[in-house]
Amino acid sequence: MTEPVTCVLREMRWWDIDPVLELERDLFPDDAWSRGMFWSELAHARGPEATRTYVVAEAGERIVGYAGVASSGEQADIQTIAVAREHWGTGLGGRLLTELLRAASAFECAEVMLECRVDNIRAQKLYERFGFEAIGFRRGYYQPGNVDALVMRLTDPSSVQGTQING
Repeated sequence: MTEPVTCVLREMRWWDIDPVLELERDLFPDDAWSRGMFWSELAHARGPEATRTYVVAEAGERIVGYAGVASSGEQADIQTIAVAREHWGTGLGGRLLTELLRAASAFECAEVMLECRVDNIRAQKLYERFGFEAIGFRRGYYQPGNVDALVMRLTDPSSVQGTQING
C-alpha cells in the first residue's frame, strides 16, 4: 500500500472542470466525459433544488481525484469516481466514496446504484468493501468500446457513515 497523502476534499466548482477533464482523459481515454457533461452536472449541484453533489480531492494545488452522485427520489446514482494513478492505494477512493454516501444520505436516499466497467476489478473491490452487491449487467454500456457495465447496489447508505475503509 502506498503511503497516505494528505488530500483535502471540497465541493467541485466550474473552475475545476479543466483540471478534472485532464484527469478524466488520462484515466478514461475511451469513454471520457465531455466538458458539457461536467457543466450540466454542476448546474444541478447548488441551490435549494440541488440533486447532485460533486467533490474534488486536492493535494497541494493539484486535483488528484473527483467524484459525483445524483439523487432522484429515494435512489442515488454514483455518476463518477476517479483517482489519479499515483494516488491509487492511498485510501483516497474510499474517502471519495464515503463523501458520496454521506451526500446520498443527506438527499434521504434509501439505496445507491452504480455502473462499473466489468474490466475495472479495482473499483469493483472498493465498492464491495462498502457493501455494494452486483445485481446485473448493462451490455455495451460503455461506448465507443462496447464494454459491459456491472450494475451494483447498496441499500441504506447511512449504514456506512463513519466506517473507515481504506480504498
